Amino acid sequence: MSTSAPRTRTATVTDRLMEANRAYAARFTDPGMGARPVLRVAVVACMDARLDLHAALGLELGDCHTIRNAGGVVTDDTIRSLTISQRALGTRSVALIHHTGCGLQTLTEDFRHELELEVGQRPAWAVEAFRDVDQDVRQSMQRVRTSPFLPHTDDVRGFVFDVTTGLLREIDPNS
Repeated sequence: MSTSAPRTRTATVTDRLMEANRAYAARFTDPGMGARPVLRVAVVACMDARLDLHAALGLELGDCHTIRNAGGVVTDDTIRSLTISQRALGTRSVALIHHTGCGLQTLTEDFRHELELEVGQRPAWAVEAFRDVDQDVRQSMQRVRTSPFLPHTDDVRGFVFDVTTGLLREIDPNS
């Protein structure tokens, strides 16, 4: 029988997040707000860690719904979230935010094929890689505007966030 000392576990990033949450919860006060966004806007953006959307857009807790994914592209799951946001929680406007230097500009659909070869199963999703960020914003705007599930498509605007200056550049959907 071994009498060795128990192994100590090395702290992980998730452990650090949990510790931060305990500190946050210790000083947390219920803001007393509902799930409906005050500004009635949903923001769809890339998951890139360089985008601090609330700071960049001057938003406060409760102002908007934020939907993030790789590239900020409008996928079926994005439409799902927007549909719930509009039909159940009252949003009326949609802001789409892509950004300069996006990782999806360096990938191709070969990524999906290579993944299938590695794990032995084809992903059910497309990579949605793109070369031209402006054109991809236009495509995302079109997907939102033509979705039969979204009743509010008159205020759908698209932007490219410059990760080096922090400025948004609006994309003309008709260019």
